[in-house]
Amino acid sequence: MDTSKIEILERALKREKAARKAAEKILEDKSRELYTISQELKGLLDEKSSTLEGVFKNINDAYLVIDLSANVIEMNDAAKELFGYSIDDDDFNISNLIYKEDAEYAVSAFVQLQEKGFFNNYTTRIFTKNKEIKWVQVNGSLVYDINKNPIAAQGIVRDITAQKAKDEKLVKSENRLSSLITNLDSGILLEDANRKIVLTNPNFCKFFKIPVSPKLLIGQDSTNAAEESKHLFKDPTSFVNRINEILKNKQQVLGDELTLIDGTILERDFIPILENGRYTGHLWSYKNVTLRRQYRRSLENQKQKYSNIIANMNLGLMEVDTNDKILMINQSFSEMSGYKAEELLGKIGSEVFLFKNDEEIIKDENTKRLKGSSNSYEIKVKNKQGKIREWLVSGAPNYDLKGAIIGSIGIHLDITEFKKLQLQKESILKELEKRNKELHEYAHIVSHDLKSPLRSIDALVNWIKLDNEGKFDDITLQNFDLLNSTLETMEKLISDVLEYSSAGTTNKEDEDVDLNKTVNDLKSFLFIPENIAVNVLQELPIVRGDKTKFQQLFQNFISNAIKFCDKEIGLVEIDFEDKNTFYQFSIKDNGIGIEKKYHDKIFKVFHSLNKREDSTGIGLSIVKKIIDLHEGNIWLESELGEGTTFYFTIKKH
Repeated sequence: MDTSKIEILERALKREKAARKAAEKILEDKSRELYTISQELKGLLDEKSSTLEGVFKNINDAYLVIDLSANVIEMNDAAKELFGYSIDDDDFNISNLIYKEDAEYAVSAFVQLQEKGFFNNYTTRIFTKNKEIKWVQVNGSLVYDINKNPIAAQGIVRDITAQKAKDEKLVKSENRLSSLITNLDSGILLEDANRKIVLTNPNFCKFFKIPVSPKLLIGQDSTNAAEESKHLFKDPTSFVNRINEILKNKQQVLGDELTLIDGTILERDFIPILENGRYTGHLWSYKNVTLRRQYRRSLENQKQKYSNIIANMNLGLMEVDTNDKILMINQSFSEMSGYKAEELLGKIGSEVFLFKNDEEIIKDENTKRLKGSSNSYEIKVKNKQGKIREWLVSGAPNYDLKGAIIGSIGIHLDITEFKKLQLQKESILKELEKRNKELHEYAHIVSHDLKSPLRSIDALVNWIKLDNEGKFDDITLQNFDLLNSTLETMEKLISDVLEYSSAGTTNKEDEDVDLNKTVNDLKSFLFIPENIAVNVLQELPIVRGDKTKFQQLFQNFISNAIKFCDKEIGLVEIDFEDKNTFYQFSIKDNGIGIEKKYHDKIFKVFHSLNKREDSTGIGLSIVKKIIDLHEGNIWLESELGEGTTFYFTIKKH
């Protein structure tokens, strides 16, 4: 190596050595400076720690410090008092405090502590050492070392058991109030001083057609609510103006009446809410009083109506006390008696109107009234003019509001003229009965007198045929046969007319009639062809009435069914149903049937649908009169070619 290179190397080493000494000097100075700062920080930290320790030991809330395994390593006196544990005497772990049902919540809070380094307002229940259950609120945070590694946790625990109990009572009270308001018949709206909705209920929303839940209205501004709802009311302008007036005055208002366009009537109350004399809001209450108003108006109308009826009815009304002293009469009674009201009030009714012999009647009736009885009776009275009149009196007890009898009320009808008419009616009925009897006898005489010449003609025709046997041609003989047939028809017609004339009357006393015997007797003497069966489907009832009339009734039905049977095998079925107040009978056949258009005509006299020699058209008319006599009805169901079912009813007695 040459000299120049050695020199260069030596100079470099000297510079490096000098630089190292300078650096060591700088490091030494910095080290002294850092030590000084460290001592100052340590003193400051000790001072702060001492201060914090004094604070936490003396605060009213419990203070705890725990290691990362949840063992309590520091606690203040408030914590000892709250939990009942002392780290001087107990191995105390947070798990000792956890309430079983809140364990999951506790775990989530500690997870949050580890992830975020803190948690706030953690509210839970705890078990104290004495097994008391307490509610606490906890604010916790992690404690870190100088390298920011967590080494412990600390927390402030506040006992909120008493506050929680108050809150629960308040919640229960609010829930009861809310439930009460929700189920009220009234619509409720509670607003604060700024007209923000505090509370409302379903009926309020219903009345004002608000299509949302009451809960969604809480906090809403209702300043423009009147304008938005005014279209629901019959007088929108008055509705808005009245609300503005009430809010301006802030005075209690009760019983405002509002009418909606659909006729609903609401009654509105306004109650201002004051706290220490300061206005804090108001309560609106709306009640549906439609039925009440309608009922009140109805009562007023009824009262007016009955007052008018009482004043103007043709029946005389008189009210008396328990001593028969007259308290009130209406105009009709005044007209009936001839007395004015002022002439009768305070007088004894029996002394004014009754004859001496009849006064006992009123005394007996008044005794019945005092026992609560009501009834009707007839009396003879003298009016103001001294004329004798007959009155029908309907009397009833009169009660006070407590249910005590204080007299009676009588409705009086003057039946003097009616009594005269009744006597005339009885006389007319007797005369009518006499005339009917004479007419019935006359009908029999006429019937006999008409049949005699018919029989004579029939005999003459037969004699002519016998005297001239073999002399007449076929046409003449046919005419003689036609003449005989016509004579038979005339005789049957006369018999039927006589039967019809007596069908609607009876001269016999009603008796028990066994319809089974009636039908069996008919089956024995009626001609019933071998191809036709008459069946009674069940035992028939025993009815009250005229035996002969019932025989006529069933004979006509059965004869018609046989007469108009066009089937190889004919069937007649008789049945009945018990309908409580009457019997309903049915007679069914499978004959020729009747067209619907004739169903109403066949019961008329001389109306026959089939022009047969043996049919005069009177049979069903006789049936109708007999059924009418027994307060029944008759009808039929029929199809042409299928048969007919006649139905008729007989009233029970």
